[in-house]
Amino acid sequence: MGRIELKLDVVMADRRMSLNELAERIGISNVNLSKLKNNKVTAVRFSTLAGICEALRCTPGDILKYVED
Repeated sequence: MGRIELKLDVVMADRRMSLNELAERIGISNVNLSKLKNNKVTAVRFSTLAGICEALRCTPGDILKYVED
């Protein structure tokens, strides 16, 4: 079975948005956003995903990637 990886760091760099700025805009801690950015999570809330997409002006497909084993 494959896995889902987050490309959050790439999209953040493209948008020139810092971890601190994005965390503040979506209302989560820097620590939790850092875990998302570094693929150290096994789940993400849809509300968090929606906030990220709104702040970065992207779609979930821009930051989620399916990787086959």
